Amino acid sequence: MDPQDVGNSYDQIASHWDSDQFPRENGIAQHERAIAFTDLRGPALDIGCGSSGRVIDLLLEHGFSPEGLDISGRMLELARHRHPELTFHHADICQWQFPYSYDFISAWDSIWHVPLRAQEHVLLKILTGLSPGGVATFTVGGTENPSETTNSHMGPPMYHSTIGIPRTLELVTEAGSVCRHLEYDQHPELHVYIICQRKGRENR
Repeated sequence: MDPQDVGNSYDQIASHWDSDQFPRENGIAQHERAIAFTDLRGPALDIGCGSSGRVIDLLLEHGFSPEGLDISGRMLELARHRHPELTFHHADICQWQFPYSYDFISAWDSIWHVPLRAQEHVLLKILTGLSPGGVATFTVGGTENPSETTNSHMGPPMYHSTIGIPRTLELVTEAGSVCRHLEYDQHPELHVYIICQRKGRENR
């Protein structure tokens, strides 16, 4: 599947993340941990923002100026209804160019939908898109080696890929960042979240 196919699949199930049944605490404690690593409070980006608005709300609470990005038009339609005052980008992160640096970037359960061949490019784009001292948190598949799969566990067909933990950490270093936290937060599931901080500014 290419990114647009993934976007089309999410169009079909976008209302789930906008409903009362979706657990709005999902990923929030992990984002709180990530935010604590920086005192910067400028532009922030939620990649794969979806329709729930929970990460956007958290970033607003902490004083950031957040934007959202998603490839699903239906997801963004719901997101804009929830936060009409904010900027949302309807784009493929593989192709989208950062307009400026961000103090905080979230890619929660999103960039693992990027084709395996583009995973390294996208991760480097995110990490080099941070301001000096800025922080990114993102989720990856917790495997040792690269892998990719397509399934229909969510209903419509969905693609996932990972370059593996060792290569991910190598790219963090190559991008001039430091890994501040890595956790299998849903063990025994291979769901890993990582917090990285870009070098170049003294941080508390």
